Amino acid sequence: MFKQRHNRNMLEATFATTALIYHQTVYKLRTQHRNALVGLLLTMMQSLIMIIVLMTLFLLIGIRTSPIRGDFMLYIMSGIFMFMTHVQTVGQVANSHSISSALVKHEPLNAAILISAAALSVLYRQTIVCLTVLGTYHLAFAPVSFYDPVGAAALFLLAWFSGISVGIIFLGIKPWAPAAATMLTIFYQRVNMFASGKMFVANTIPGFILPWFVWNPLFHLIDQQRGFIFINYSPHRTMLLYPLWFSIGALMVGLLINFTTRKYESASWGAMQ
Repeated sequence: MFKQRHNRNMLEATFATTALIYHQTVYKLRTQHRNALVGLLLTMMQSLIMIIVLMTLFLLIGIRTSPIRGDFMLYIMSGIFMFMTHVQTVGQVANSHSISSALVKHEPLNAAILISAAALSVLYRQTIVCLTVLGTYHLAFAPVSFYDPVGAAALFLLAWFSGISVGIIFLGIKPWAPAAATMLTIFYQRVNMFASGKMFVANTIPGFILPWFVWNPLFHLIDQQRGFIFINYSPHRTMLLYPLWFSIGALMVGLLINFTTRKYESASWGAMQ
């Protein structure tokens, strides 16, 4: 019963790791609510509430049509879904595990499996929510048509990947400064409420304000995705490759921080070496 199972080849190791990621992902999905359907509905309500709030805000300030020639509702949803996917991935990865927890020390479970499960749980929920809301809107209100659906889906995945990269950095900082890492994670998520550019079009931003937004990969992703969704919109202020290179660079920095931290995880933080 207590015998440790060893994988005899790479195929067995791959299968065992995939199975662990699957079961840990299911566990992460069930932690929000015991009923998987209710958990999806709660996630859907978060996106719907944000869509309704933005719609109400735009109506109150007198904006009744999309700044891009196309469906106003699709313009709002294009920003909301990217924003929710990115910031929720950052939060889930940053809180996926504690590097000094006893659970991580039991093989074959490891930090990579816990991080993968946290990220995949967000991707699963947000993909289901996105398809459900778009399908309901298409059937009940107005036809949904994308200029380049493959490109739009690719940027949706890139928003998820960039969230993983940023979340890993916060995860690596947490053992050294838990309170500061938590505050930085929340601050990053709150700043993206405005800095992501989901409420306006990048092409209409004055030049002196643009530097406040161009650092943010999510700002580029949302604007570029609208170029794939709307046939009449061509992004001029954002770059397509910047979020990719930013995500790869952030991932490398996050992995270095985590690997360095793991070297000292068994030592007391304040002890003399």
